[in-house]
Amino acid sequence: MIPEPRHAYNAAFSSARYQEMLADIERQLPGQLDFRVAETPVFVPAGLRDKLIAAGESIIQVIELPDFKELTEAAIPPHQRVPNEDARPEFLTFDFAVCRDANGELEPQLIEMQGFPSLYAFQSWLPGVFARHFPIPDSVTPFLGVADFAAYQQRMRDFILADQPAENVILLELFPEKQKTRVDFALTHQLWGIEAVCLTRLRRRGRQLFYEKDGREIRITRIYNRIIFDELARYPEVNPEFHLTEDVDVAWVGHPNWFFRISKFTLPLLQGPFVPPSYFLHELQEYPADLENYVLKPLFSFAGAGVRLHFTAAELDALPDKQHYLLQRKVTYEPVVQSPDGLVKCEIRLLYIWPVGEPRPQLLTGLSRLSRGEMIGVDFNKDKDWVGGTTPLFAR
Repeated sequence: MIPEPRHAYNAAFSSARYQEMLADIERQLPGQLDFRVAETPVFVPAGLRDKLIAAGESIIQVIELPDFKELTEAAIPPHQRVPNEDARPEFLTFDFAVCRDANGELEPQLIEMQGFPSLYAFQSWLPGVFARHFPIPDSVTPFLGVADFAAYQQRMRDFILADQPAENVILLELFPEKQKTRVDFALTHQLWGIEAVCLTRLRRRGRQLFYEKDGREIRITRIYNRIIFDELARYPEVNPEFHLTEDVDVAWVGHPNWFFRISKFTLPLLQGPFVPPSYFLHELQEYPADLENYVLKPLFSFAGAGVRLHFTAAELDALPDKQHYLLQRKVTYEPVVQSPDGLVKCEIRLLYIWPVGEPRPQLLTGLSRLSRGEMIGVDFNKDKDWVGGTTPLFAR
């Protein structure tokens, strides 16, 4: 999207260099990368960068409303409510499609949002991998709000650990060694000293939690939470000693309730030029006349599960649980990333943190996904190249 670095990058690109880059990742993190890294970063021009930042700010203003918690109480399933919720979310991630407005200018359009951590370690590390193998000019940067890689690492280390020793802070997941995002867990340990621990390894004694490492029992004081309740539901046979909904003496870094509050459930509360209209299905007296221009999304799912691009009014009428769905107006992704054989669609995720006691969230970096399919997700891009996860590099 920025012509000069794009032309230089594509001129230097070869499949052999790309394979060398993937081999470099494998050497550094053996067996950890389990999703497709795209062949290129995304060069984000200043105009689009500023619109992305403005779009994020408009969403944050809604989250800052005094009655935001009241407005989102119904988002949390009663059987999945976790005690000791923080006043504000500590993570915010906003996904935007890159589109064109009526004047032909690039603009973001909100697709999804989460009050839940994304690949905060991997996305800070991946730009350096690209820079070792391909020409990346100093005129672009992956970081927003911090100066460079070192400043980012210090900021995240201080945020997640607070004043606790690293061994007393865990990244909590369910079977972390099997997760597609485990490369991020490996880097979280490498960069910040935080170990990924399976829920089934936790032991409870009264209100305290422990895990075992190197034959020692270590108390847990902070949990960097990466567990999603949907994932737990897939393993009904798992009966851990500690259940997330129990009241224990730990600090959550990313309290689980915010996963529900800031989610698809929040979309109908938002308005603005970068937010497609969204409606709770059960609140509609009548469906939009141009139903073909809407997408149907389940409120309580993730990673694109259950999203339907094509449906009829009769199919909506037949849904037994309309309160669990929303309609969102479709957006038109503009193919904007030049590959060797055509243009590719792009999505950009902004990654924020909001440490306790700080007045406002801080935008730190981003994540990009490239697609040639009907949707961005992996299932829609099988057997294609110049697709997958990558890094946005913003004009300085």
